[in-house]
Amino acid sequence: MIRIGMMIGDRYEILERIGTGGMSDVYKAKDHKLNRHVAVKVLKQEFSENTNFVSKFRAEAQAAASLMHSNIVNVYDVGEDNGVFYIVMELVEGITLKKYIEKKARLSFKEAVSIAIQACMGIEAAHKNHIIHRDIKPQNIIISKDGKVKVTDFGIAKAATSNTITSNVMGSVHYTSPEQARGGYSDEKSDIYSMGITLFEMLTGRVPFNGETTVAIAIKHIQEEMPSPRDFVPEIPVCVEQIVLKCTQKSPDRRYPSMAALIADLKKALISPDEDFVQIENTDETMATRKVAAKEQTEIRRQTKKKEPEREEMRLKKNSGSGSASKKKKAAVQEPQEEEEDDADIRMERITTALAIIGAILIGCAVIFLVGRTLGIFDLQPASGSVTMISVEGMNEQEAVNALQQLGLRVDVLYEPSDTVAEGQIISANVQEETVLSRGSRVVLTVSRKDTNGQLPVPSVEGLLEADATATLQKSGFTVVKSEGYSETVDKGKVISQNPAGSSTADRGAEISIVISQGPNTDNKVLMPAVIGLDPMDAISILTESGLLVGEQTDMNDENPELIGKVCYASYTVGAAVEPGTVIDIGISIGPKEATYMYQDAILSPADLDPDYKEGTECTVTVTGQSEKEYFKTTVRSFPITTVNLRGLTDPAALITYEYYVEEPAHTETNENGETVTVPGGRVPRVKQRTVFFTPEG
Repeated sequence: MIRIGMMIGDRYEILERIGTGGMSDVYKAKDHKLNRHVAVKVLKQEFSENTNFVSKFRAEAQAAASLMHSNIVNVYDVGEDNGVFYIVMELVEGITLKKYIEKKARLSFKEAVSIAIQACMGIEAAHKNHIIHRDIKPQNIIISKDGKVKVTDFGIAKAATSNTITSNVMGSVHYTSPEQARGGYSDEKSDIYSMGITLFEMLTGRVPFNGETTVAIAIKHIQEEMPSPRDFVPEIPVCVEQIVLKCTQKSPDRRYPSMAALIADLKKALISPDEDFVQIENTDETMATRKVAAKEQTEIRRQTKKKEPEREEMRLKKNSGSGSASKKKKAAVQEPQEEEEDDADIRMERITTALAIIGAILIGCAVIFLVGRTLGIFDLQPASGSVTMISVEGMNEQEAVNALQQLGLRVDVLYEPSDTVAEGQIISANVQEETVLSRGSRVVLTVSRKDTNGQLPVPSVEGLLEADATATLQKSGFTVVKSEGYSETVDKGKVISQNPAGSSTADRGAEISIVISQGPNTDNKVLMPAVIGLDPMDAISILTESGLLVGEQTDMNDENPELIGKVCYASYTVGAAVEPGTVIDIGISIGPKEATYMYQDAILSPADLDPDYKEGTECTVTVTGQSEKEYFKTTVRSFPITTVNLRGLTDPAALITYEYYVEEPAHTETNENGETVTVPGGRVPRVKQRTVFFTPEG
């Protein structure tokens, strides 16, 4: 049992669980030996008890540990500790490609192709080391916070044979190749097929084949024709469509011969998207078995007889003499008879072949119908296009979203502070319970969130219509600033992007910038690329490649500590349409702004602290912050001091110290011996202090 805080392998301290899958759980851990954070993947108990699986798992993980590539989540260590089998991997801060697609609905062809190129480069490196992934899917591709694409779980799929079919295959069968679905041999071409399905999902936001069971989906991979991504998104370039179709050919021989060939076409698609250059070779037609015609069969028999073994000819030549004439006559008579027998054989073969084909077709149809009935493929009942709204009040956000999505409904989420509903639970829905809705209808949920110091969560409005996005943001307590941009993938009138992003937080009333799509770019303008969060050099490279000029590069404060040293500001919003050559100013974060304070109050007399102080007496006044930094010092004879105007103070509070002299009269006091003595009067120093609090600036 894995517990937070426990040590694995006397080296890795478990900090928190960051993910779970069909066969393992993933934890963030600290490697005390190398003083770095890592990801530790721990096999679940049911697999740890299977010795055959464990041996395969360990061998494949060790093989994967030999891979080192910038587009691969590198494996550092493999081990076992008291029956716990684990893999130590590079910790990548980011999200899976699956979640990224779900967040954006679908990706532009340029972004999808760019991600595919990076993923293919990682897979290619593995193939060069004779390691096949066998489980390429968006869930196994991670996009880091700096935009790097990394493929994970190399070599592990080979160990996950039938042991994981019930728990893991539902997520993988959508991407499995036909040869894998049949349980046959799989090689590099299987990874190419799965990459093609992944590219299809990036471009369209959906998988090509779906069904109620894994078997039904697998059968579709084997039997059904691959749909074109342009059927769902017509603006996808033809060359990108052809790349997807070539990757997903049923026959491995018709796919790309290698990842290198696929990468070459993907790169060309970025440079020349309007060029139709992808060639799909129809090797099935050129290499297929063909029925031999009757004339060809007769000719083959005749040629075969002419090429009998030489020893047979020698045997016939020896049969010379009195009986040779009669044998020649008999052979002459038999030759036409043999030709007639050949024709009869041909007719019989035709009849037999035809009957066999008809019988096979009938049997095949019967089998397909019975299997289809069993799997629900040939369900003759009319499909219902409507669903009934369920009660979601009191559910937590994720439960409600999952339940509604399973009904086929689309879900938007708003956040509101509530004193009566626990944080994260549903306050209300815009559709009442028992209401009948069409599949695909949109339901808006209002979720309780704490209002901490005025900070509110920003709802995601990307993909919404302008009016819906504006209403959603305003209802959530924000001000909306709109701009226009072009998009090849987002319909006109819908939101391309927003800043700050969805799921982040912002002050109540803060401005949220949204870019409204004007449809495809027909004016040859340049779309502002996303550079926030990138290293400055990467951002400059992207802007330059987009035909834009880089202007001022200013160091500035940003409240997000993760952006230190990275681009935190750009003078145009991502997705905005600008003229080629437009100057883009960028800001590089130097970290959160240090809080500063000011003090503009008068400094009062020390007389209220010391009745012996006489107005007009010389007094030195010093203002010292909590950090012992001296902000102000002066010597005066009159109070109050009204000329104090301090700004940019880094301490929230300070001490005002008064130093002055007072005249003390002669007086008597008792000394240590109990004797009464007279103390002469005179001028003696006094020090008094008072605390003041500064006012925050800004």
